[in-house]
Amino acid sequence: MTPARPPQSASPRMAAPDASNPGGPARRTPFRNVRSAVVLWLAALVWWVLLLAHAAQQIDLAPLRALDRYLYDARLALFSPDQQDPRIVIIDIDERALAAHGRWPWRRGLLAELLESTFQDYGALVVGLDLILAEADKSSGLPTLERLAAGPLQGNTAFAQQLAALRPSLDEDGHLAQVLQRHPVVLGFYFSDGDGSAQTATLPPPSLAASSPGLKDLPDWQGHGGNLDRLQSAAGQAGFLNAVADEDGITRRSLLLARQGSAVFASLPLALAQTLLNAPKLQSVESPAGNLLGLRLQTPRGPLQLNTDDSAGALIPYRAAEGDYAHFSAADLLDKKLPRQALHGRVVLLGSSAPGLLDQRATPLHPSYPGVGVHASMLTGILDGTLAHTPSNTAWIELGLLLLTGLPLMVLAPHLSTWRNAGLLLSLLIGLLSLNLWAWRGLHEAWPLASPLALLAGMAGLLLLIANVGARSARRQLTRLFGHYLPPTLVEEMSHRPDHYSMASRSAVLSVMFADVKGFTGISEHLNPTALAELMNEYFTAMAGIIGQHRGTLDKFMGDAVMAFWGAPLADELHARHAVEAALAMHASMTELNRRFAARGWPTLRISIGINTGPMVVGDLGSRQRRAYTVLGDSVNLAARLQSLCAERGAEILIGEATQAAMAASTADLPPICSSVSLGQQAVRGRAASVEVFELKPAQFRN
Repeated sequence: MTPARPPQSASPRMAAPDASNPGGPARRTPFRNVRSAVVLWLAALVWWVLLLAHAAQQIDLAPLRALDRYLYDARLALFSPDQQDPRIVIIDIDERALAAHGRWPWRRGLLAELLESTFQDYGALVVGLDLILAEADKSSGLPTLERLAAGPLQGNTAFAQQLAALRPSLDEDGHLAQVLQRHPVVLGFYFSDGDGSAQTATLPPPSLAASSPGLKDLPDWQGHGGNLDRLQSAAGQAGFLNAVADEDGITRRSLLLARQGSAVFASLPLALAQTLLNAPKLQSVESPAGNLLGLRLQTPRGPLQLNTDDSAGALIPYRAAEGDYAHFSAADLLDKKLPRQALHGRVVLLGSSAPGLLDQRATPLHPSYPGVGVHASMLTGILDGTLAHTPSNTAWIELGLLLLTGLPLMVLAPHLSTWRNAGLLLSLLIGLLSLNLWAWRGLHEAWPLASPLALLAGMAGLLLLIANVGARSARRQLTRLFGHYLPPTLVEEMSHRPDHYSMASRSAVLSVMFADVKGFTGISEHLNPTALAELMNEYFTAMAGIIGQHRGTLDKFMGDAVMAFWGAPLADELHARHAVEAALAMHASMTELNRRFAARGWPTLRISIGINTGPMVVGDLGSRQRRAYTVLGDSVNLAARLQSLCAERGAEILIGEATQAAMAASTADLPPICSSVSLGQQAVRGRAASVEVFELKPAQFRN
């Protein structure tokens, strides 16, 4: 007769019910240890408040400012274009040009020749000078001759006539002034401030009057270094060359406007754009509260809006390190060796990359970058109308980002599992980066990123710490709950998913075993109590070890009997097979065990075992005074009756019909471990109906 298949056991993926939630799985959150979680969560709250105070500018966390600069540099490097801007060309007074035409400063006639060739021979549209021409040129000797004419040679008619004839050719500044009058050239000058600042040479006409509230808030520079009056008058336009370096020495930002008293002046890139676009009229754009929002150029093609911060600053849109702008040596221009179209229809910036002229800047993309390249980068951003800036309400934006990231974490994290918290953190990170990228690419605004990222990183670290504390607490609790029933290896296996297990009562299909020592009453009569205790301790130790090796749960010792079950708390689809394997191993171990007993003069032990499989209740059962993790039910009672039946049938191991069916089913995937013989329907004490019983043959046990 083919034995019937037993009911299926609980799935190993099914979480044990929580005692506070009978019948449902335990909810896994990282907040298992309440006291530790509260302490760590208070630490998270303190960290959040510190970041909020930093954003509100109540405290200064310097590492966050440094991190923001680093993140800005990384973002700039990621999105900076790697192709040249064809509208702008740089003529470089490099070391080769200095070697060919002498050290700086060059005579003004040579500079005039260079500018004349730029326009006449190569067709440039406009030239900007990253140079300051503050003093008169004395290289021709004209000032010396004029002092002689006014001094020792005063009244010498021949000398005066000869000087008058030579003056046009010796007047280097006059020659340059004529070129500046004929062509659109924008000169450069600088502002200075602090002790020792002075106002030297001539400034250009101001671009604006500091009459509106937004312009009155511009930084007020006290000193300046301008150009020779006759050169400035000839050129007309000029722009300041000042660069703004951050506290780490890197130039990320440039001013478009600067103020001296009530006069407002344009930077060199802005003045170049005004000349190129034929947009002499410049307007400030201000908020209703009077804060500067940007500038507007009135061009023949319509207004060009330039967004700035409230001090008229903008972020410099550097290009990739290689090939940012076409560079040509001033030596090749003077020698007329440039390609004919190299400068045609383009803006030309004249500057120097020679290290000795000290016009090198550290930038986010270049450790040493010529200052003329900074002006070229700003001019590109102006012409494109895409200058980015740090908005004046940055503090409010940073506070908003901290609230948007912090509130969901503070409210939701205590109620979510570790993995869901990880998903929440990842979602907030993606949202934060997406929002920051949208502001950069869409609004051309640089939003702070360091403090929200620091909040997410801090929260991630705290959640990991809380989860670790909870996991360690859960492991300790598992050891406390199940350490008396399971070997350390199985407790360790359970510790990987501690919330998967509970001592709450539940119904499950399990396999249960009862093992009893035959003739124990007679044995106890012939041994003194001390020897009997030693014998039974050694026997119980051996049996408990075998049960644990076969993934069993040791329930209890009852006199000379051992009770164990399989399938809980560790779910085990092969619980019936493992129970039978344990029974066979227990029977086989008695040979060695009895040999050791005989050596000590103790009697031989023989055991009988009963195993049954079926539905039963498993969990923490008992009274208020004493409880135990055990099993109850008719299937358990039947296993006990099968063990008692062993004595009547002269058998050593008897199993029930459901256990036999489970064993037969397991042989489809695994080799058989023993043979069994049906004893037919047997009447079992305490049951009205008879049951089919099977006897295992331990002698045929196969390893």
